[in-house]
Amino acid sequence: MKKSSNAHHKHVKGSLCLIPPLLLAVLFYLQFQTLGFFSSIFPCGAGQSAAAGDYIDRLRASATFLPLKDTREWAEAWFISNVGDTSEPEGEAKNIFFPSPVTDGRLLCLSAPSRRDGTKNAYALAWRDALPDDAELRTGLAYVSETAYDHSNLWHGISALIPFASWHARGVCEGRGRRETTPARWALFHHGEVRLGMSPWLTSLAEATTGVDMVVETFNASYTPVCFEEAVVFRRNMAGMTRERLLAAFDFMRCKARAQCGVVDGGDPSVVNVTILFRTGARAFKDEAAVTRVFQNECARVAGCKLTTARSDNLTFCDQVRLMSGTDVLISSHGAQMTNLVFMERNSSIMEFYPKGWRERAGGGQFVYRWGADRAGMRHEGSWWDPNGEPCPNSPDILSCYKNRQIGHDEAYFAQWAAKVFAANKERKAGLAAGVAASTRQREATTTCCS
Repeated sequence: MKKSSNAHHKHVKGSLCLIPPLLLAVLFYLQFQTLGFFSSIFPCGAGQSAAAGDYIDRLRASATFLPLKDTREWAEAWFISNVGDTSEPEGEAKNIFFPSPVTDGRLLCLSAPSRRDGTKNAYALAWRDALPDDAELRTGLAYVSETAYDHSNLWHGISALIPFASWHARGVCEGRGRRETTPARWALFHHGEVRLGMSPWLTSLAEATTGVDMVVETFNASYTPVCFEEAVVFRRNMAGMTRERLLAAFDFMRCKARAQCGVVDGGDPSVVNVTILFRTGARAFKDEAAVTRVFQNECARVAGCKLTTARSDNLTFCDQVRLMSGTDVLISSHGAQMTNLVFMERNSSIMEFYPKGWRERAGGGQFVYRWGADRAGMRHEGSWWDPNGEPCPNSPDILSCYKNRQIGHDEAYFAQWAAKVFAANKERKAGLAAGVAASTRQREATTTCCS
């Protein structure tokens, strides 16, 4: 019995000794099976290259072009509607940056043959190594601007330009690490339709602000996709910008334009410079000599006051920058020439004039320079609407009757108004001379940044 028990123990012990080799054999078997499985997915040599090429082809085919202009009523944004925008960095206007985590690292590609119908233009997102077939890659940073207004009208155009100026200024002043903020090119759209440029004045301002020539992508009226290595898109003008960023952007543009045109700060603080900027034709004063005489008489009553008259259509861009940089009080009728107020110092004054009918019929758009003055840090001192003129009883449309009428004058009202504004500016300039104005400190800080 004892002998039988010993034999049993020997058999068990022998069996246990066989377990490690068996487990090792099973492990090797599974290892070889696993290698065989993965080798079928990632074959070596030419097979591996073929698989990678097939993968890239599939990614390329996944780039889906969608209408650049989204006409659906429920679309949150009408331009590149499938991608959300953010006010980043903090305080900037709402924008989209490509490539970024928001776009999963994909570039912006545009197929934009139409200059008349934004729904015929299209966009897609694609990885750089898998761009759509026949796509052309544009290196560098692209500024992509979509506006519901106009890139040629000075005020509408500057409303579209300001977000880019602010975004670029922050890159210059604060640094963005490895991200470039100077544009290699611009792509301009109006309701998704391709635009080929801005007005000469706006182009000069954009070039002064960025420090490089403006190169506009034309897309060659072709369906061939154009993909941008980097792009920042602003499609809501100034929406989302804080007041601090607005003021900083105007300061930056003003400083850059002055530097471009060789304007040196530091005029005589004892002098109050008044400029009447006349228009020719539409919304011009009927009697320019009488208007000049009224303001000249009031200027003569203020020590150190100097009055200048000019027409913007006779001045180059830099002439306008130089003139307005030294202007403390701008007197002008409503019109594009008033956009030059951006070159004036903060806290300077604006006096605006309108033909008959504007107050009643023009709507909110007549206040764009009031809003603009506030955004740029100026003082809009009020407006005068001519109460005299022939009515337009059969015309409900201001554009057909009231818009381009000429403007009369009211000597007594103009004199009283001017006396108040000129005196206030004299007091402000005295404060500047004493070195206590906050605007001076702001200007010095901005100049250091943009120099």
